[in-house]
Amino acid sequence: MTDVDAQAAETNIGDLRQQSDLKYQSRSGLRYFLRRFAGETPLNVLALGIITVFIFLSIFGRLLAPYDPIVPDIANKLAPPSAAHWLGTDELGRDILSRVLTGTRISLGIATMILSIAITAGVLIGAVAGYVGGWVDEVLMRITDIFLAFPALILAMGIAASLGRDLKNVIIALTLVYWPWYARLIRGQVLMIRERDFVEAAHAIGMRPSRVLLRHILPNTMAPIIVQATVDVGYAVLATAGLSFIGLGAQPPSPEWGTMIAGARAYFRVAWWYMTFPGIALTLTVIGFNLLGDGLRDYFDPRTRLR
Repeated sequence: MTDVDAQAAETNIGDLRQQSDLKYQSRSGLRYFLRRFAGETPLNVLALGIITVFIFLSIFGRLLAPYDPIVPDIANKLAPPSAAHWLGTDELGRDILSRVLTGTRISLGIATMILSIAITAGVLIGAVAGYVGGWVDEVLMRITDIFLAFPALILAMGIAASLGRDLKNVIIALTLVYWPWYARLIRGQVLMIRERDFVEAAHAIGMRPSRVLLRHILPNTMAPIIVQATVDVGYAVLATAGLSFIGLGAQPPSPEWGTMIAGARAYFRVAWWYMTFPGIALTLTVIGFNLLGDGLRDYFDPRTRLR
C-alpha cells in the first residue's frame, strides 16, 4: 500500500469514527432528554405514555382492528361490550373498537397536517416580519391581526361552512386559524434574538442576511415553537372533532371521532358505549398533548433548569 493509500484509509477511518461519535452523542442526548424530562414529574411520564400509545395506534391501529370499521353488520347492531366486541357496536353493527382504532390515524393525521402547514407559513411570515421590519413588518402584522380579530373556532366554522362539508376544507379552515399565532410568536422571538451579540457578529463578518436568519436566528426560536405545537396538536384534534360533530368535517361512514360522537347522540340512552369510548379516546389525546406541552415548557424554561 502506498503512502497516499494509507493516508486515504486513515481519513476514511477517521470519518467513520466521527460519524459514529455523532450518532452516539445523538442517542446519548435523546436518552438524557428522556431521563431528565421523565424525572421532573410523574405527569411527564404519564404524558409520554399516553402520546406513545396514541402514536402507535395511529400507525398500526388499522392492522390491530379486529373488524372492518366501515362494513355494517345489522345482526349485531347496538350490541353491548362483550368478548366478541370489546367496546360494543353502533347502530349499524360496526365494531366500536375497530372504528376508534382507525379513527386515531385520521384524528392525529389531520392535526399533524394542519400544524405542519400552519407552522411553516407562520414561521416564514413571522421571521420575515421580525427580521426585515419597517413597512414589511407593518403589512404582514396587520394581515395577521385581521385573522386574530375573530374567535378561532367561529372563524374556522365560517370558513369550513363556506367551503363545504369535507375534511379537506376543515384542514384549510384550521390552518388559516392557526398560522397567525405562530407568526406572532416567531416575530417576537426574532425581534429579541436579532439584537444579540452573536447576530451582530455574524453581520460584522459579512454574512448574508438570509443565512443569518436561517442559521443563527431561527434555530434559537425552536423551543417555544415545539411547546406551542405540542399543545396545539390536542387542540387541533379537538377542533377537528368539533367541526365534524356539527357536520362540517368528516362525513359518515368515516370513523373520525367527532363523527362517531355525533352519530351516537340519538342512542345515548340505550347504548352508552357508543358515545363513551370515542369520547374517552378524544379526551385522553387532548390531555396527553396538554400535559406534554406543559412539561416541555418547564423543561425548556432556563429558570426551571437552574433549580
